[in-house]
Amino acid sequence: MSTPRFLNLPTGVRRTTLETSRGPFAALEALPGSGVSERCPALLVPGFTGSKEDFLAVLQPLAASGRRVVAIDMRGQYETAGPGDPAEYGRSSLGEDVTALLDALGTDPVHVVGHSFGGLVTRESVLCDRIRPASYTLMGSGPAAISGPTGTRAAALRDALPELGMPTIWEISMEPELIARGVPLEIVAFLKRRMLGTSEAGLVGMAGELLTAPDRTDELAKHCADTGLRTLVLYGEDDDAWPPETQSAMAERLGADRVVIPSAAHSPAVEAPETTAGALIDFWNQAERALG
Repeated sequence: MSTPRFLNLPTGVRRTTLETSRGPFAALEALPGSGVSERCPALLVPGFTGSKEDFLAVLQPLAASGRRVVAIDMRGQYETAGPGDPAEYGRSSLGEDVTALLDALGTDPVHVVGHSFGGLVTRESVLCDRIRPASYTLMGSGPAAISGPTGTRAAALRDALPELGMPTIWEISMEPELIARGVPLEIVAFLKRRMLGTSEAGLVGMAGELLTAPDRTDELAKHCADTGLRTLVLYGEDDDAWPPETQSAMAERLGADRVVIPSAAHSPAVEAPETTAGALIDFWNQAERALG
């Protein structure tokens, strides 16, 4: 679970709602200090159990590079409503939502960033071949279904939810763990609001997708080669979800740029925001120069 280190909105960041052909999505939006966007915008998509707040620490520096930057809650996450059927949270449906969000951001090509499960979702949108992103970044994401300790926790949550419900799971497991880690109480309170505000059906459906996603790396590599789409694989040196060596191998298969963030694990935008923002800005600038 990504755990933001602060909750106050930085200067130039505001809460908003993006209206799309597939419904409204809660968002955080950051604009350059001048209010004028001179470069391609960016869309940031969070992971399983995450939300737009996972990007709070990078929104202002990213926007200061001359861009409109938007982070969203996916359907059923925190402040975006979602259906009550777990089957409605498949990667394909969620990818359609991303495509609709990109359409809503305007006619300029958009830099797409998918964190963790958000990487598997945005991959579906990129491969649908109806959009032409300015660039594509997989942040702390992998080529296929997750395994290891994080996968075990996702499976446990998926299996326990129908029987226990989120309030009980939060009370007996999640909250005590956060308090034991020394997470500030105001952050714990936010994480409680987020978790209890997230659709239980969405958590079950997304967990199932996270645990069964196929490897589509070769398809993505061909798509990038055919379209010239610049791709970045960015991850923390201590990532405890998909192992760093797995993400490195994926980058090689994709022919993608690769950035390893020091002193970061699975949530580099939280754990090393300055380094992460700098890496994204450098990559986006290079991609835009290639676009001409």
